[in-house]
Amino acid sequence: MNIPRVLIAGLRGGSGKTVVATGLAAAWRKAGFRVAPFKKGPDYIDAAWLSEAAGQPCRNLDLFLVEKESLLRSFRTAHDANVAVIEGNRGLYDGMDSKGTYSTAELAKLLKAPVILAVDCTKSTRTIAAVILGCQKLDRDVSIRGIILNRVAGERHESVLREAVVETTGLPVLGALPKIRERLFPQRHLGLVPPPEHDAVSRTIEKVAVLVEKNLNLEAIWNLASEVPELEAGGESPRDARGSTPEKASIGVFRDAAFQFYYPENLEALEDAGGRLVEISPLNDAELPDVDALYIGGGFPETLAEKLSANDSFRNSLCRMIDKGLPVYAECGGAVYLGEKLTVNEKEYLMAGVFPVTFGFGRKPQGHGYTVLETVKENPFFSVGDSIRGHEFHYTYVQTPVGRDVDFAFRVRRGHGFDGQRDGLYRRNVLACYTHVHALGVENWAPSIIREAVRFKGRSTGRSG
Repeated sequence: MNIPRVLIAGLRGGSGKTVVATGLAAAWRKAGFRVAPFKKGPDYIDAAWLSEAAGQPCRNLDLFLVEKESLLRSFRTAHDANVAVIEGNRGLYDGMDSKGTYSTAELAKLLKAPVILAVDCTKSTRTIAAVILGCQKLDRDVSIRGIILNRVAGERHESVLREAVVETTGLPVLGALPKIRERLFPQRHLGLVPPPEHDAVSRTIEKVAVLVEKNLNLEAIWNLASEVPELEAGGESPRDARGSTPEKASIGVFRDAAFQFYYPENLEALEDAGGRLVEISPLNDAELPDVDALYIGGGFPETLAEKLSANDSFRNSLCRMIDKGLPVYAECGGAVYLGEKLTVNEKEYLMAGVFPVTFGFGRKPQGHGYTVLETVKENPFFSVGDSIRGHEFHYTYVQTPVGRDVDFAFRVRRGHGFDGQRDGLYRRNVLACYTHVHALGVENWAPSIIREAVRFKGRSTGRSG
């Protein structure tokens, strides 16, 4: 299978990868091409911007979360696209350890993708060439094919940089982006401000498209993307392989500015297992609609705590349904919403009150990175002994002791969770974790939610599932 593809990498986080990748996707989409966007690593916000630019869902490719064969099958969803744009994460060789395990470089080798380095050239000239040369020599199997100079101060600076890079490395300079005073992608505690909270999404996408069109050699980049080796045929993509699954249950999904962190593969996995997805907004809906189970993803309850707290009718209807047995699976921000209170800037806001826990919001990350969990207690969605890989990134933390009538389903083998040792707060039919999972890496996740939904549906209607 020969999917035209290019991977945009950097020397570190914040080097300009997102501007380049988003700009390329937007520019090629403007030109009439179908672009398949991908993001390396456990990231929701960069992926959301790539989705906006390409007009297609962005899928995440992560070798820690997903086995190689499953990852390749996920990448093959781009089979009908004209080009795939893959954005790396952190520095090209940065991974879990000194060997760069699970790094962007390892992904590039697996996908046989040409790498273009976006390099921040602030206050540097020939040293940039030396660093690029080191990247070339560290692993000869990584196909670095071109350089994009970023944050260039002016014509003289660009001229010296171009000459140094070409003479030292032999790599072509495929463009140079000037320093931009306007912050096209403003930062916040979790990274970029996501599209649902940005006040000018379309205008920003247009600006990065124009920036790329004016300053990059799009023809040369297109040629690199097209001149790629064949990928092994392998199995079908998860979406193409599925048959027509009869609808078994309705699954509510919180989707608004407060709850927006979902992998498209997770939502697709629920549909493939027989779920009909019903989008719900705890910010705006008066009551929880009639659903058979609920999936609450991560997001920013801390930035919209006042509005969430003010929606008493919705919170009360949610608690009534949970008391009746509604199965609920919550991640990170979703777990916080299920707590009793959330403290932000010394002010308390009422949350749903499903768990007698008060959460606080800190100035520094409380948990950040990959997680490995071991299931140690019976719960609605995982069996004792199950090992689960995921990731976490949260500034919230537990302020109050956990009550006696709740417990934790998981022992933390890697990561932080709720207290450095435990994750997966559960109570009867509700499980709330700080860990985010990827459905392609935890294959029993979606079927277990559908199973519990069918059971609840059968009980509530008096019919067997």
